[in-house]
Amino acid sequence: MDLQSIKNRFGIIGNSPALNFALSTAVQVAATDLTVLIVGESGVGKEVFSQIIHALSSRKHNPFIAVNCGAIPEGTIDSELFGHEKGSFTGAVDSRKGYFETVSGGTIFLDEIGEMPLGTQARLLRVLETGEFIRVGSSKVQKTDVRVIAATNRELIEFAQKGKFREDLYYRLSTVPIRVPSLRDRKEDITLLFRKFVVDFAERYKKNPVQLDDEARNLLINYSFPGNVRELKNLAEQISVLSNQQMLNANELRKFLPEKNYSRLPVLAGAHPTGEFNNEREILYKLFFDMKKDVTELKKMFLEILQNPSLAGTAANFTKESLLNDHTANTNELHHSSMSQPNMSQPVNISSQPVILNNNDTIHHHEEVEESLNIMDKEKELIIKALKKHKGKRKDASADLGISERTLYRKLKEYDIEE
Repeated sequence: MDLQSIKNRFGIIGNSPALNFALSTAVQVAATDLTVLIVGESGVGKEVFSQIIHALSSRKHNPFIAVNCGAIPEGTIDSELFGHEKGSFTGAVDSRKGYFETVSGGTIFLDEIGEMPLGTQARLLRVLETGEFIRVGSSKVQKTDVRVIAATNRELIEFAQKGKFREDLYYRLSTVPIRVPSLRDRKEDITLLFRKFVVDFAERYKKNPVQLDDEARNLLINYSFPGNVRELKNLAEQISVLSNQQMLNANELRKFLPEKNYSRLPVLAGAHPTGEFNNEREILYKLFFDMKKDVTELKKMFLEILQNPSLAGTAANFTKESLLNDHTANTNELHHSSMSQPNMSQPVNISSQPVILNNNDTIHHHEEVEESLNIMDKEKELIIKALKKHKGKRKDASADLGISERTLYRKLKEYDIEE
């Protein structure tokens, strides 16, 4: 079967060399039982490649199931994949078959494999190596004949180096890696995809298909599309529904594009040469800890002035630069922050008048006790506060913290937090 017939069958549009290479690899590996790892950004269509591999394989008449590993809570993913016995955990009122048992003879597509917990990764590795698994709460070893196709939008080798993904599982999964190109890497396909989408939506909404002039077409091609094909399809649908003009120029098209197309994460330069942080919360912690350090320095300075009034005139010359040092030199502006921060743009105004102490006044010496600046301690503290604020409701607490409910569940176990 040639590539064009495969594209027609599965609705794939485009002729870029990177896309054609990924498709030809999928076709070649389909006839085997090798494990395949599909790598690509969110929205590029990784699931379509898994369907192509299954449909062209000898298992095509057997079951195919797609499982999103990131959408299943950590506490139940083992049961979902491998099944459980009655009474093996709270709520297990009956025995249940897992996907590896029900899909035996077919293909299982594990999407977002990078989100799979480490314990489940060990079970999956055993299935891949021996074809054996054990239900949760059972001691009986069972056999399965399932072809595994995995997908991820992350670089798993980097996850493995950080201890977040099993290295042996990575090499077992990536027997045949297929990298699906992002839309910005196949710009020649953007106008083809857009034309197909607007024609489909025009037919659905009974309107004339929208067209782009040359300037608008260039604007569309040079847009980076962080959401890839999914974002382009949504854009085409918006234009088809909301545009009152059949021929769109660049100014009209800009109304449908995001005003700023860049990452909203704050960036700190200098402190981390690689420019990488685990998450946005850690960046905010870094900023707040530096501010706390500045406030501590101010307290010490005022205490010294109380002890020695002659220092008051010298202290008046302190400015933001002398207090923040490398912090201000290495910190870029934090965009879209919803938290108010102290205005440090003006010099610190300290009265140049000496402080007059009465004879009866006593200077009490205070020992400054440094609080823990450990990020994990602060994260645990924030989680506890969020749970108290929302009266133990995980869904509301996770939304307030800006993390998924599954991540919050994992953090509760990691920090041994009782709800």
